[in-house]
Amino acid sequence: MQPQKKGDISRKLILDATEKLMLDEGYGAVSTRRVATEAGLKAPLVHYYFPTTDDLFVALFKRSVASQLERLDAAGDAPDSLLSLWASYKNSQATAMAVEFMALANHREAVRKEFARFTRQARKKRVELFERLCGEQLGDGDQPTAEALAVVIIGIARTIVMEERLGISSGHSQANAFVERWLASLQEAKA
Repeated sequence: MQPQKKGDISRKLILDATEKLMLDEGYGAVSTRRVATEAGLKAPLVHYYFPTTDDLFVALFKRSVASQLERLDAAGDAPDSLLSLWASYKNSQATAMAVEFMALANHREAVRKEFARFTRQARKKRVELFERLCGEQLGDGDQPTAEALAVVIIGIARTIVMEERLGISSGHSQANAFVERWLASLQEAKA
């Protein structure tokens, strides 16, 4: 393993600081000065690596996407794949970042384009995973298609995580149990 270059370390510090600000205070709290202070760096260094705030947001988004795709791959290879996928969807930090990026995408075209591109890519990957893991039972009888399953599962997971961040938990344990039973039955039927 090669040692990290100073520039790589600075970029990581800047991205980590941006992520922390977004998680703690929302994307509106992100400014060059705030990021630099949080990272323990001088503001011009932030601009050196990320000339515009959009460049910074897009770089953080791409890093978040790479992390999500790694979790998706790992979950898809786990023995209890469907339940592992469900657990990865309920990742509080990843969902909080996704919500911040969705809000940001409403105001920043560069972020919107990246978010839309990733969502299409991730949806395709999820559909392929559900097809591989569930086989022909999806889209048959009462079961949704793999694409519908991907939308429903991510929607439920995001709702649970977003509401928990607001202090709302009513119905969450029942919804979680329902999804886990449903996914377990899909996985058992494939086996």
